[in-house]
Amino acid sequence: MKYLILLSLLFINTACLFAQNDTIQPLDSIYQENTISGNEIQIVDSVVILLKGDTLFFIKGNNGIEKLQKRAVLIESQIASIAKDYDETRDTIEAVKNDDALFIISEDKILFIVNEEDEVFEGNKMKVIAHHRIESLKAALYDDKYILSSSEWLKRIGFTVLTFIGLFLIIFVINLVFRHLNTRLSKYDRKLLKRRNNIIKYLIPKNTKNIFVFISSAARLFILIVILFTYLPLLFSFIPWTQGWVHLFYEYIKAPVYFLARGFVDFLPDLFFIIVIFYVTRYFTRVSVDIFDDIETENIKFNNFPKDWAGPTKKMVNVILYAFGLVMVFPHLPGSDSPAFKGVSLFLGVLFSLGSTSAVSNVVAGIVITYMRPFQIGDRIELMGIVGDVIDKTMLVTRLRTPKNEEVTIPNANVISSHLINYTANTSEDGLILHTSITLGYDLPWEEANKLLMRAARKTHLVQKTPKPFILQTSLDDNYVTYELNLYTKQASKMAAIYSELNVNILEVFNDAGVEILSPKYVASRDGNMSTVPSQKGMDLRNPVEKALDHLTGKNQKNVVKVEVKVEKKVEVEKKVEKKVEEKVEKKIKAKPKTTTKPKTKVIKKKE
Repeated sequence: MKYLILLSLLFINTACLFAQNDTIQPLDSIYQENTISGNEIQIVDSVVILLKGDTLFFIKGNNGIEKLQKRAVLIESQIASIAKDYDETRDTIEAVKNDDALFIISEDKILFIVNEEDEVFEGNKMKVIAHHRIESLKAALYDDKYILSSSEWLKRIGFTVLTFIGLFLIIFVINLVFRHLNTRLSKYDRKLLKRRNNIIKYLIPKNTKNIFVFISSAARLFILIVILFTYLPLLFSFIPWTQGWVHLFYEYIKAPVYFLARGFVDFLPDLFFIIVIFYVTRYFTRVSVDIFDDIETENIKFNNFPKDWAGPTKKMVNVILYAFGLVMVFPHLPGSDSPAFKGVSLFLGVLFSLGSTSAVSNVVAGIVITYMRPFQIGDRIELMGIVGDVIDKTMLVTRLRTPKNEEVTIPNANVISSHLINYTANTSEDGLILHTSITLGYDLPWEEANKLLMRAARKTHLVQKTPKPFILQTSLDDNYVTYELNLYTKQASKMAAIYSELNVNILEVFNDAGVEILSPKYVASRDGNMSTVPSQKGMDLRNPVEKALDHLTGKNQKNVVKVEVKVEKKVEVEKKVEKKVEEKVEKKIKAKPKTTTKPKTKVIKKKE
């Protein structure tokens, strides 16, 4: 009997449902279920949740059909809001427990709620109900996005192609317009800069050509970027697989752009402080540059401050001013208090300290050289065995140009640690003393040697008349005397030419006087060789050929040296005996009269 009553009530409710279809929302399906609880019959209302006509799940209740309808409309609107941009690779749908209910959320948006009432009417636990509803929703969202008809696919592909062609045409038109605009701006730029009374040329950077073309190109690039950012979402919105690309790209750049924008806004007060420090530091540097430029051009003079100090001092003052400004700016830089910034600063400081040891030593040596003033630009110096003119000196290196036109670069650390000879330092007073040495034998009187050397010095150009040249006998060696000729000159940069001319003049003067520039060597024994003492020899101004012949024939020997060796005495006695015998024979021959017959001669035999 109970079952018959239940079936009759079910039939009546179904008929009423079809009769009320005109008053129900088109996406909802409402029906009633009759359940028996004990001896009572309970009526349960149900409303179906739809997504574009597809059934997702049912919600049930017995508090009235209107409340269920409002709940269903709210659930469907929440689901429809995420269905448009849903991407299964990045969007998640999950259940979160809160008190006595489960909240089904997606990207911090509540879609629907599973509570104890659903647990009662569904006859299952809330977790199971929530899981089934989430899976149904995910499947429906996937099918709605990817399962399309052939006509829908053709339509979407056609829209994508048309959109791409439109983007191409827009970019082409923009480039064409700006190309013609740049041509006209270039002509206007040249005409504008040629005008005399033109204020704009003082407002643009120096050495800048086509400034208006540059601004136009920057504007074109900005317009293209804006168009791409606004047009790409439309281009990729038709194909399901590409719908998430632009959104993903925007998500990638949104966080850093938001961070930079927020940081820039927070940085504005510090930025104004940095700008003020920058302009104050720049003002003081410009003032210092003007002062030191006036010192260098001798418009301003200070005692004990040479003008060649102005350039290096200007650089050091500018470095100190900028370093002071940087120290003041550093705390106001964004992120200066972060551990990463401090770590990077410490790393760079250590790297600079280890890698710039030689550079720092050269800079310190350059500062010392600047204020010691051991040489100036243009001085002829000798450094590390290299002779040359100083053509440049900086904080790091010193450059020389040798007489062979070779450019030599020497680090300042080597300059400060090596001995240096400056040939130009004293040329403005008495002059530089050039000296050359020759060796002559003891047989040449020193007065004659000095007279000849002085004559050669007077013939040399670029030599000072006062102070006069002078000669030094620097050594008395075993076989010769060393003469050093010293003369003054103020042309230190022409040392090589002066030395060459001096040597040529010495050769010519000595050759004209018949004096050979030799370093003779003598044997200690006296066997008839002539003496080298000028007082015994007297002045001999004959040419070298005559001297050699006289020496070989013995005509130039005035005194015979007695030898105390026994063998030499015997030889000397024999020579005297032979001479006396020859004299007697000659006397007898002369005493006899001349006859036609051959006279007889006596032969005297020498006794041993």
